[in-house]
Amino acid sequence: MSDKRNDFGPVRTGKPSSRPYAGRPERVLPNAGKTRRSGDQSTGKPENGTKSGGNKKIYRNFEHKSGGDEARRPFRPTYPKKPFDKKPAERGKMRPGATDGMPARRIALDVIRKVTEEGAWASLALDQKLHGCTLSGADRRFAARLVYDTLDNLIYLDHALRQVMAKPDTDIRLVNILRLGACQLLLDYRVPENAATDTSVRLCRELGLDGLSGVCNGILRNLIRKKDELSWPDPAAEPLRALSVEASVPEWLVKRLLDDWGQADGTDLVRRRARSEGITLRPNLMRLDDAAFEELLKKKVWEREPGRVPHSVKVRGMIDITADTDWQQGLYSIQSEGSQAACLAVDPKPGWRVLDCCAAPGGKACYLDEMMGDAGRVQAWEIHPHRTDLIVSQARRLHLENVRPMTRDASVRREDLDMTFDAVLLDAPCSGTGDMAEKPDIKLRLTERKVEEMVRIQAELLDNVCLAVKPGGVLVYATCSLLRDENDRQVEAFLRRHPDFHLDPLPDSIPDVLRAHAATGLQLMPHRDGIGGFYLCRMRRDRL
Repeated sequence: MSDKRNDFGPVRTGKPSSRPYAGRPERVLPNAGKTRRSGDQSTGKPENGTKSGGNKKIYRNFEHKSGGDEARRPFRPTYPKKPFDKKPAERGKMRPGATDGMPARRIALDVIRKVTEEGAWASLALDQKLHGCTLSGADRRFAARLVYDTLDNLIYLDHALRQVMAKPDTDIRLVNILRLGACQLLLDYRVPENAATDTSVRLCRELGLDGLSGVCNGILRNLIRKKDELSWPDPAAEPLRALSVEASVPEWLVKRLLDDWGQADGTDLVRRRARSEGITLRPNLMRLDDAAFEELLKKKVWEREPGRVPHSVKVRGMIDITADTDWQQGLYSIQSEGSQAACLAVDPKPGWRVLDCCAAPGGKACYLDEMMGDAGRVQAWEIHPHRTDLIVSQARRLHLENVRPMTRDASVRREDLDMTFDAVLLDAPCSGTGDMAEKPDIKLRLTERKVEEMVRIQAELLDNVCLAVKPGGVLVYATCSLLRDENDRQVEAFLRRHPDFHLDPLPDSIPDVLRAHAATGLQLMPHRDGIGGFYLCRMRRDRL
């Protein structure tokens, strides 16, 4: 499939199956209220050269329960003849106070259009649409699920739609309405077929596409009739294409992950879907120890369980955690376990001078300062002023005195800072492939050319920021990527260019079960470690 999202090219057929890709896990909802690592929050659009991160799977104002691995439903379930098992006289009736779902579908379509037509980030765009709206909790969940299910299965849905369309090339607005309708028809059997079709036709008319409303109706009715006759790529004849359509991951990216990690691990990474594991919190180490943090959480109604790195706790069942008084007072922070592990790899000591490059929104800089007991100095650089403001707000909320946010470009050398820092942390701009399960729009916007550009930028940043490390000092490189060109191969190339640096063992604060997988750095794997895909490597500069 080409990069154009409205490219409905020639249909290639494979072995037909009435239940393709059975066993695919159910989509669950990522969290748009999470700590954001990239994107203009006023527009929902990503910035060039930034990454998307975070590990949250709870969307603001609601939680979607999936029941975990044991409760996963087949990818294409058997469709009941009687939706919801209602009696004939009850079908079509809505419960008191319920809506027909149109407000939720309007929001979902608007977000899908912003992502596919304007390049916005789904989490930011959806957050903006839901903020302050009057939708019920059920409609909010429905809108969010439609957004993420449609985007997460876009290649699959497009493959199905091509087979029931007489005219392959059509208006992108109609294409997105068809995708939304097909999502309800093929992925969510709880939506009656006539409701999915009729509401799609209404959306056409609301967008001023009255002349195409009949086309929309005909295509979706055709999909209903032929959904059990659709053809799918044959895994034996076209293994890459079959896995690409099944997982809705671009074929080039499927190949790259398989080449990097082998057939078993690569397939698991491609098929990985987000699960409702909650969001990860850690205490403000200047205010609470682990025991006090546990007592604080006992007063909440949230479900909780220990995380995989020190001080971390996974919680579920919150509504809007940023409205919690204890969060507002700076008693704890939201931070992914991968991001926390990068700070643990630095292992700063009281009195150190630390540089955090590409620091927004400030979680790592604040954690580094807390680890030093607020008795050192952390310079937190960010290239964009409005993102520097996020670091300022974070440090202020946590009452930290020694975090110094600065608007600076880490790719520009500052000779006055050469060999002046005890530690430098570069959490570099990257492809974000480690977060594909939580942010499915990543795989839609990513191209091989963009990955190559990221690799070049990472090398330039490493070559520049390493100059600021003191002899005997520490350099930690990190990404939220699964691609080896951005991770261990990037580090190996750096060490060849800079023989005064060498690999340094990860500190004991990183659990043994994770450090056991370290080689040239440590690659955290979602399916193996239960942590979002994240890479980190600790290096040390030789003493003079």
